Amino acid sequence: MAKKRLIIVDDEPIIRMDLREMLTGLGYEVVAEAADGATAITLAKQLKPDLVIMDIKMPGLDGITAARIIAEERIAPVLLLTAYSQPELVEGAKSAGVIAYLVKPFRESDLGPAIEVAIERYRELQALEKEVADLKDALETRKLVDQAKGILMDTQGLTEAEAFRRIQKLSMNTRRPMKEIAQAIILAHQLGKEL
Repeated sequence: MAKKRLIIVDDEPIIRMDLREMLTGLGYEVVAEAADGATAITLAKQLKPDLVIMDIKMPGLDGITAARIIAEERIAPVLLLTAYSQPELVEGAKSAGVIAYLVKPFRESDLGPAIEVAIERYRELQALEKEVADLKDALETRKLVDQAKGILMDTQGLTEAEAFRRIQKLSMNTRRPMKEIAQAIILAHQLGKEL
């Protein structure tokens, strides 16, 4: 199995070095390091890691703001690894879409499970988002096909089954999705009304 690829983001070089050593010892590949949020975003976009491990307090763009951008753009999951546990920071991390939050000091034995759970939760979220998008597309297609069937029934005196079969046959003959055929029928009907 391929090693999971991680980016470490912390403004303290010694912490990055220690973390790199720990992660490498746990069997992860550290593909990049950054000292600020802006660099982290750039590296994450370029390298598409399995996980970004980031501190909160950094110069320039802080970890929560960077995490929000990385989460909104669906680049990678973010695990915040920080010495700060104030409720407002935890709330900020939650609203930013952070997948996991680990407070320093931590034990090496805490890090591996936190990484694995964060990566798996992110995969599950991606699968759910895809399922929702697929369901929305299926619903939109059904609405369009129903509308096109109605047009064919009204204009050509077809039954519902005949209208559906006509759309289906056009789809197969043109090798176009039924959604596109339905959109074409609706558009042709609208243009016919306007002319």
